[in-house]
Formats: sequence, C-alpha cells, structure tokens
Amino acid sequence: MLDNWKQSFTLYELGIVSSVALISGYFLGKAYKLRIQAPQELKEESEDEEEFSNESGSIDASQFNNFKLVLVVRTDLGMTKGKIAAQCGHATLACYKSTMRTNPSMIHRWEHTGQAKVALRCDSEEQMLELQALAASIGLTARSIQDAGRTQIEAGSRTVLGIGPGPVDMVNQITGHLKLL
Repeated sequence: MLDNWKQSFTLYELGIVSSVALISGYFLGKAYKLRIQAPQELKEESEDEEEFSNESGSIDASQFNNFKLVLVVRTDLGMTKGKIAAQCGHATLACYKSTMRTNPSMIHRWEHTGQAKVALRCDSEEQMLELQALAASIGLTARSIQDAGRTQIEAGSRTVLGIGPGPVDMVNQITGHLKLL
C-alpha cells in the first residue's frame, strides 16, 4: 500500500513540475517575443527620424564626467505650460529609449550623475531641424516630437527636440547659444 502511495505521489509531483514548466515556458516565450517586436515597432514609429541616424553609440561614455539631456521647445507655437510639459515628457522618453538601445553605458553614467535636464527655447521648426541634424552629425541622440493634433497644435507639428543624454561639452556645442525656456 505504501509503495502505491509513493508511486502516486511521484506521478503527482511529475504532473505539478510539468505544469509549472509549461506555464513558465509560455510566459518566457511571450516575453521573448515582445522583446524582439519592440525595437521593430519603435522603428516604425520613428521612420521620419531615419535621416538623423548617427546615434550616440559611437561616443565612449567612460571618457566623460558630466552628462545632460536638453529639451528644445518651439516658442512660435504658443503652447500652454501643460502642453509643453507633456511634449517634453515625450522627448525625454524617446531620447532615453533610443540611447538605451544604442549606448546603454551613456544612460547609466547619466543616471549616476544626477540625470541633468535643461529646457531651452527655439523660434522655428527650421531652427529645430538644423539643431537635430547638427546633434546627429556629432553622434548625439536627437529626437523631435511631432504632435498628434488632438488638442491645440496642428497635427504633425514638431514641438520639442530632445538632445542627449550626452556629454555636457558636446551638447553645449549644439545648444550653448540657446536661451533657457
């Protein structure tokens, strides 16, 4: 009788372990699939950024001590404070994701040095695009945000340009002449 119980218990344990393995495999597969699909979806969302493809991956973060992220806000659009805050949030996240993908050590160094962020102003979309091209040309992450047009701004309008996170000296080469927001 005891041997039957041990044999049943072993089959019971095998069933439990198999179930746990099956469920774990399912969720690990889902996580792996999401991890592969996410970069493709991000690429589709930022197709208009392809012309500015030189990313911060070529910058050796260990050679620098101070880092910052700059948010360049267009003042000619007349956005409210709340709208500016939301658009700056979008730019910050876009720059963070892009730099994390291309140069994770830059993100880690920026995080460990206080995550400096500075909001600056520019007067036009042309000036913003110029800044974006200059930043990309020296290897900095540069992401402009286009408004969806659901509230106060015309759809497709570029509202904020995020530059960095990157070495302070490099970011200042591009934005040092701009005034604080």
